[in-house]
Amino acid sequence: MLIFLRKGVESMKRKLLEKKKYPAVCENCVNGRLSPDEKSVLCIKKGIVAPDGKCIRYSYDPLKRRPKKPLIVAQADPSEFEL
Repeated sequence: MLIFLRKGVESMKRKLLEKKKYPAVCENCVNGRLSPDEKSVLCIKKGIVAPDGKCIRYSYDPLKRRPKKPLIVAQADPSEFEL
């Protein structure tokens, strides 16, 4: 029974990891660093590359991901809530 549980856990991990939430770009790679002007990436493997480029050696680094900017919601007028 333990063997079946391990296979189930492994398949669940695979399903979670196969979902591509973030694009594979050099900007999020472990091997790359953004240049000071943020117009290019300094890659250990390939040299200077575009931030939206990618290669076979791509490895995702979650700490480099830039979160989306929050939406600015307009303030509601109290008169809208009156009956």
